[in-house]
Amino acid sequence: MRKADLVNQISEKTGIPKVDVLVTLETMFKEVKESLAKGENIYIRGFGSFITKKRAAKIGRNIKKNIAVHIPEHFIPAFKPAKEFVADVKKLSTDTVPTPAQPESEM
Repeated sequence: MRKADLVNQISEKTGIPKVDVLVTLETMFKEVKESLAKGENIYIRGFGSFITKKRAAKIGRNIKKNIAVHIPEHFIPAFKPAKEFVADVKKLSTDTVPTPAQPESEM
């Protein structure tokens, strides 16, 4: 699903014009990025958390020049789903996956 598909679905389900939905989504994405850039985590109950994870400093390798490169510690954005979210996805995935047919025994 792309962003345009998400905007269309939200617009159809709520009756809100697509332009307003798009502006709202873009604003949400912008606020999430800005909050994480400031080091603030975002917690949405029942959905999940947008957090920053710290990566330790390490030594990498430039393969072309065959030299060691120092990679400093840095933070990366991550998403940690809530327990309810994970449970819903697991439930949906088990409902939609067909069970394999049992092979008949040959006699």
